[in-house]
Amino acid sequence: MLARLTKPQSKFVPIALGAAAIAATAFYLNRNNSNVIKNDSKKVFVGDNQWIDLPIEKIIDESHDTRKFIFKLPNDDSISGLTLASAVLAKFVTPKGSNVIRPYTPISDLNDKGFIEFVIKHYDNGKMTSHLFSLKPKDTVSFKGPIKKWQWIPNSFDSITLLGAGTGITPLYQLAHHITQNPNDKTKIKLLYGNKTPNDILLKKELDNLQSKYPEKFEVVYFVDKAEGNFKGETGFITKDYLQSHISKPTEKTHVFVCGPPPFMKVNSGEKVGPTDQGELVGSLKDLGFTKEQVFKF
Repeated sequence: MLARLTKPQSKFVPIALGAAAIAATAFYLNRNNSNVIKNDSKKVFVGDNQWIDLPIEKIIDESHDTRKFIFKLPNDDSISGLTLASAVLAKFVTPKGSNVIRPYTPISDLNDKGFIEFVIKHYDNGKMTSHLFSLKPKDTVSFKGPIKKWQWIPNSFDSITLLGAGTGITPLYQLAHHITQNPNDKTKIKLLYGNKTPNDILLKKELDNLQSKYPEKFEVVYFVDKAEGNFKGETGFITKDYLQSHISKPTEKTHVFVCGPPPFMKVNSGEKVGPTDQGELVGSLKDLGFTKEQVFKF
């Protein structure tokens, strides 16, 4: 997805250009530059490597071990400054003076003003999540970013498949949420989302709303290890056989995005080697004919 190359514009300005024209041009450029500066000033995260302390505005239980954390941005008209798809880094300092830093993908709309929202699961012995779960409203957390993951360009693909498990849903939800809400983006999305039980399904209300509102663009299929109650979905793991029968075949106009815990990644795509190294493609997706270039691991 390389940008189209265009012939550079000539920088030559005729000497005969009148003073009035020069003044008009200067006014136009200054006005536009002023607007850019004004708009950019609303962005909280601008990639300047600076940590910003944000206070917690609200904490909501999402499941027995997962919470929504809503942080207040500096001003009511502030926006995060993140792009699709990107994340931020969160930091706290331990009593011994060590920095603990973890990446998180917000679930709030990138254009929301005044706040930014995350869904975060508590892990046993997890330093960052144990700290976050000890906080209360008005306490602060340090953030910086944006951390760009994938540069989404509308209509790059006819269809995409999102494979997720557990809290791996957050970057996949970010993609699905913004693609479906863009009327000019015709990309069709299929999300396969695995969890232990129906009660562990995160953002279910939001995902169901997307499917209800945009049925022609978005479909979600839930997988659980153990079905309970009136669960509507699949029981068991997301298998290679299921993928072969239910997702788009590998072509130049399809793509797969994957995010989940290490065992989930190993089975389906292989794990990332590092933040900028996707590693080799292995597992079910490779067996089904996908190439490394057709799969992105968050």
